[in-house]
Amino acid sequence: MAQNFAFTLNATDGAARTGVISTPRGEIRTPAFMPVGTAATVKAMLPESVRATGADILLGNTYHLMLRPTAERVARLGGLHKFMNWERPILTDSGGFQVMSLASLRKMTEEGVTFSSHIDGSKHFLSPERSMEIQRLLGSDIVMAFDECPALPATDEEVARAMRLSMRWAQRSRDAFGDRPGHALFGIMQGGVTRELREESAEALKAIGFDGYAIGGLAVGEGQAAMFGVLDYAPGFLPADKPRYLMGVGKPDDIVGAVKRGVDMMDCVLPSRSGRTGQAWTRRGQVNIKNARHADDPRPLDEACSCPACTGYSRAYLHHVFRAGEMISGMLLTWHNLHYFQEIMQGMREAIAAGRFAEFEAEFHARRAEGDIAPL
Repeated sequence: MAQNFAFTLNATDGAARTGVISTPRGEIRTPAFMPVGTAATVKAMLPESVRATGADILLGNTYHLMLRPTAERVARLGGLHKFMNWERPILTDSGGFQVMSLASLRKMTEEGVTFSSHIDGSKHFLSPERSMEIQRLLGSDIVMAFDECPALPATDEEVARAMRLSMRWAQRSRDAFGDRPGHALFGIMQGGVTRELREESAEALKAIGFDGYAIGGLAVGEGQAAMFGVLDYAPGFLPADKPRYLMGVGKPDDIVGAVKRGVDMMDCVLPSRSGRTGQAWTRRGQVNIKNARHADDPRPLDEACSCPACTGYSRAYLHHVFRAGEMISGMLLTWHNLHYFQEIMQGMREAIAAGRFAEFEAEFHARRAEGDIAPL
């Protein structure tokens, strides 16, 4: 069993890459999509079902887990893997993004952030050192440096200030993380949509030295064109021999566009959140199962899909259970969405290895452009 964390690049096609991240808890095939298990669960899914969709790694949320059930409790109960019955790799975020977006009454200093819990209003403090301690207690395989992610739009001065603070916090995260064989620490590039700031951030991170590098501060409201604009150059600022992780992305066409530009890892709540609200993602785009057109439709969501929702149930049934507020609705649609997202990743890995990523991309967009099958 590998004692350490390693990244092997197996093939490239243009800027797109495929490889393997090795960890003591198993291999992660890249490009990888990580389902989000915010509170130690991927909502509406059993861990073995998540694995059956093809997921090699899950994401857990430092902010949510520190508030409830607390990192100390998870540690006493044997760590996050045992606690949630997922023995494969787990990446935990640093909590920075959630503090900015969810917590109220937050006060930020050079030292860290004091905030009130969105659950019960209790006061907490999060700093690079405390974030490293929480993630160590959780026992995650990939740990994220603590950063500040300003919401866009923001002024250039604000973006530069937040990026430089994040780089000082990155150094403190590295120092506090220490030497933990088998566990990896990723730094997070910031800098908004400004090339010079992105480059300055990347240089600062490389000088500190990390096991992998994330591109943060995108998918926060800037729009796809602006995001792709940054991804046209940002991955190239990062070391080619380390994994590159685009945080919080995204929709299927965001994912394909990011991989095309050199990204290795992504995560997003979209497939699970959409599943609970009656939205299915298919080869032919989005399907809203709430719509009356599905009420008498005996056909599957996607005839080419091998997930349980498509092989065992009709659109009419999925429409009915969603309308009736039945739990199985969110379960089936979430499974379908996660299965489809992993199918995209597998398709891209194979296409890159075969040197036919451009064909994969053209076919992907052509199928989506067809739109959903015609109503009966």
